[in-house]
Amino acid sequence: MVDYSDTSTFSTASGKNLQYVVLQVTLKEKFMGTGSKNLTDLEAVINEQAAKGYRLHTITTASGGSSGWGGGDRIQATMVFEKIL
Repeated sequence: MVDYSDTSTFSTASGKNLQYVVLQVTLKEKFMGTGSKNLTDLEAVINEQAAKGYRLHTITTASGGSSGWGGGDRIQATMVFEKIL
């Protein structure tokens, strides 16, 4: 079961010299208004993979629903990175 208590979770699967790496970042939406509270986490993942020689190939998002009273929605960003040859 996924633990949504954290504001953001992401995998660090790359670094094994794979051609493609798939990572997910869970973004927590603001309670009031629009936009994510932790876009810097998403940016950090993309920059970390770029430093390892990967480029962002594809990104998709899916709504994870509300975390309940007092919390914003969760958005799951799934990214495919391709090794630059």
